[in-house]
Formats: sequence, C-alpha cells, structure tokens
Amino acid sequence: MKKVFEQLLNDIPDYRQFLTVDEMDESSKELARRFPNVASLFEIGKTRENHPLYCLKIGNGGKNALMFGLPHPNEPIGTMLLEYFSWQLAQNEELRRALDYTWYIVKAWDADGAKKNENWFKGPFTITNYMRNFFRPAGFEQVDWTFPIDYKELHFHESIPETAAMMKLIDDIKPHFIYSLHNAGFGGAYWYMTWPLPGIFDELHKVPQKYGVPLHRGEPESPACEEYATAIYANLGISAEYDFREKYCSGDMKEIVKSISGGDCSASYAKERYNSFTLLTELPYFYDPRIDDCSPSDITRKQAALQRMEDDIRMNAEIHSILEASHEYLSRDNHFLLAVEAFSRHTEEDTGAERKRLDADPKYDKPATVAEKFDNLLVSKFYKAIVYAMLLRANESELALMLKKGEDDLKKREALEKGVEKSMEGFKNITSLLEENMNYQVVPIRNLVGVQLECGLIVADCLQSRRS
Repeated sequence: MKKVFEQLLNDIPDYRQFLTVDEMDESSKELARRFPNVASLFEIGKTRENHPLYCLKIGNGGKNALMFGLPHPNEPIGTMLLEYFSWQLAQNEELRRALDYTWYIVKAWDADGAKKNENWFKGPFTITNYMRNFFRPAGFEQVDWTFPIDYKELHFHESIPETAAMMKLIDDIKPHFIYSLHNAGFGGAYWYMTWPLPGIFDELHKVPQKYGVPLHRGEPESPACEEYATAIYANLGISAEYDFREKYCSGDMKEIVKSISGGDCSASYAKERYNSFTLLTELPYFYDPRIDDCSPSDITRKQAALQRMEDDIRMNAEIHSILEASHEYLSRDNHFLLAVEAFSRHTEEDTGAERKRLDADPKYDKPATVAEKFDNLLVSKFYKAIVYAMLLRANESELALMLKKGEDDLKKREALEKGVEKSMEGFKNITSLLEENMNYQVVPIRNLVGVQLECGLIVADCLQSRRS
C-alpha cells in the first residue's frame, strides 16, 4: 500500500459519535470556504421536506469518483468516512495525486430520514437504544431504491426528488468509480461490487480483521445474491431479485411484481449507462463472535432457514395484531406506519420462492455452521425488533401531532395510547430476548471508518491503475 494511504489510515480520529445532518452541512461549507482552490460546494437538489442536498467537488483528477453517505438513513458509518476523507483530500495534494480522481461527495443523501435517526447518533450505543430511535423508510420511499427501471414485467418510474437529484449528478459526471456507503446493523463485514475483482479479494478479506471486525459468514441478505467469494457478492439490483422470483415462483409475473414496491438502485443505473463500478462495504455497529464461527451446528442449514421463516411469519402476524388497535387513526402519510407495513408484509405464501430454493439446492441439506444458525435464529430477530420499534414510533408521532394541534378526540387518543402500550410490550419482549441471548460487542466508530476507507482505497487504486 502506498505510504500516503498508510498515513491517511493511521490518522483517523477516535470518533465517539456520529454527526447530525446540520453538522455535516456546516462542515462542508467550512471546507469549501477554507480551500477554495481545490474544493467547491454546490446543491444538487432538495429533499421532499425541502432540505438542500449538498455535494462537495474536490480535486481535478483524470477520472470522476462519486461517494455518498446515508443511502439508507440508519447507516451513518460512511458519513464519518466522508467527513474525514473530504478534509484530508482538500489539505493533502500528495493524496489527491496518488488517487488521481475528481471527487464528488454527498455526505447525507437521505437527509430527511437521517433526522429521524439522530436520537441514537450520539449514543449510548446499545442495541435497545439503537432500535428504539431507528427509522428506515419503506422501499418506495428509499432514495437508493427508486431509480427507474423497465425489466420484463417490472416497470417503475416514480423516482422521489432525492433519487432524481442523484440521477442527474450521475448523468452529469459519468463516474468511473462509485462508493455507496451502506452499512448493516448487526453481523460482520461483507462486500458488494459491480463485477468481480479477484486480484484483490484476499486484500479485502484481510482488512476487517486488522480493525477487530469479523467477516460475515452467515446467510446473504437475499437468496438472490450471487457470491463471488466468501462475503463478496455481485451488486444486488432489482433485476436479480426479479430473476430469482421468476425462477422459483409459480404464477404470473405480472401479478408477482406487484409486491415489488420500489425501483432499481444507483449501482445498476450507473453501470447500465456509464459502465461505472460500484463498491459497497457493509459493516455492523454490533457483532457477536458467532457470526464468524464456521464450525458445524446441531441443525441443517435448511432447518435453520425454515425456522427463521416461521418466526418471521409469526412476528409479522403479531405486529399486524398490534397495529389493529390504532390503525384507523394513523395517517397514511405517517412514514413510520408505511415502513411497518412494508417490513411486515411477508406471509407463508410470500416465502414460496425461498422454500423451493431450499428444496432444490443440496447445500441446504448440510449442517448449518454456527454462523448460519446464529444469523437465521437470532440476527433475523434483531432486524424484526426494529419493526416493533417503528410501530411504537408510528403511534407516538401521531399522539405528538394531536398535542401539537390541540386536537381533543378521546377515542383517538385512547386508541393511540393502546397502540403505544401494546407495541412497547412487543418491543420489550424481543429486545429482552436479544439482550439475554446475544454476547454482542460495539465496534468503535474509528475501526468502522478504517475498514470502509481502506477497502475504498484498495478498490479505487485497483480501478485507477487498471489492475482489474
């Protein structure tokens, strides 16, 4: 690794908190003021709630590179990377020369959603506090999943303003390299990339362990994932999900695609139009050593996956039962409600494609590793607990709105209070189970930034030097 890269990694601050959207905006404005010869700040659009979306342009290299944070508003690890990296780029001419890109940096893409997460950005960093203050929008409200697409029977052209702004930026700069700064909540490190770069797989695999982060050896996020190597996958656009359902679902795809509420992602959009290479380095805030344990467990991988599906169906039914208490009083533009409905939709019928995959693929008949069992039976509940928390916030936000308006409707207030009580009970039950059964550790923010930054440098350098 180049010496300038090593120095960059050594100098990462010991961050203890995540920045708010307003703090990021002010920092970008200050950077542009202090380094006008190498950096500029411009607005690419506005959010649905009229917050400006800022983009930093730094340097004048031979190819364009695009980096963006908060593609999902609950994923701020990348924002701290961008905060550090943008200032280092502006100050360090040697670093700009070594990379030879013109950098376009959007720190907070889903700014509106990020503001709904900011109550956990400053800690304490426990899974209960994280979930209690969590927000992630439904698919059709996600900035990185409403790009237009026409693929077979799937047609989507309802891009939200944030997506349209990023789309225009991509069209204007035609990036050679895109670093999409997503992150997971629980688990280990894994990657997505536009096409395989086998020459650097070993390099990437070594990075997380340097920072005390395990590899994710559990199940992939989706059964549609194409695996290039351990924990390294092909970028998962909506067409891959479509093909998976087409292969394993019986029925008319015109009907099946109705369950797909969003569109495509930035990685697919940029590859199709400009052959851009997109990297994602997914990292957890929390991990349990079992996520990296490849020893055999006491059940098969198929049994673990089936148990996960059964648990998910049961919890979805419970969530919908709780929702009945106050559903008629929850506004249809309540973003927490829309998310709850989207993330508790699956029934036994919806799992048909995955069940067929389990029956057809003999690898699922083998013993599950400890990591695979842990991922299926406990990590899956971590993500379902978040839905209970958003159901709680849906009711709380409606009550707060009543108070703000001075609305005096006893029946409505009692229904919402009952919704708060029942969803709080469900949330406490599942978080107690997780706190008792997970030996989780919190990954320091500096380490998370280090992993994402070093992996980004490896790939950016690989693409620039044409080793790929």
